[in-house]
Amino acid sequence: MGNAVLYMSMSVDGFIAGPNDGPDNGIGDGGSRLHDWFGMEAEISHLDAVARLSGVNRDVMDEVMATGAVVTGRRTFENAGGWGGDHHDGVPIFVLTRREPDATLQWPAVTYVSDVKDAVRMAKEAAGDKDVLVHGAVTARLALAAGALDELQIHLVPVLLGQGRRLFEDMPPGHIELEPVRAFGGPGVQHLRYRVRQAG
Repeated sequence: MGNAVLYMSMSVDGFIAGPNDGPDNGIGDGGSRLHDWFGMEAEISHLDAVARLSGVNRDVMDEVMATGAVVTGRRTFENAGGWGGDHHDGVPIFVLTRREPDATLQWPAVTYVSDVKDAVRMAKEAAGDKDVLVHGAVTARLALAAGALDELQIHLVPVLLGQGRRLFEDMPPGHIELEPVRAFGGPGVQHLRYRVRQAG
């Protein structure tokens, strides 16, 4: 069985979206800078963006797109328009939510789940030996707290956003130990991968 891996682009000051993020403003004011390293533009798909890459950044995005299922928070899912029901390659998408799903955001590959442990377990079963891609700040924090997140892959972008949505805001007291797995740089980004060791 694969790992549940958070893949997240983040500014040096810890933001994953600029201010005023929402369905009509995806990753917020100025937040698109966080995705410049993989050439993601509003008018092209993930696959088209990946096809344009080369070198280390291409290797990292190929790894992301090789995941066998997705676990995402509802806010992330809705801000992305549900990826049209297909994040990549038709893999199953498990959306963490406590509210009834929006009728306009229901597709065959999408399952709404209320518990983060259940969402990760179901995604791992669906993914088989492939990793599970985890999206969303709240989902990441809940999965960490529940011991359900195996690894973090942070794409650290050399920019200070100053405002917006932070990845690790409002974490509970205590600490979580991380073991560095790898670190390397590509154009416009440092790719950092950590294994979650223990919560304390």
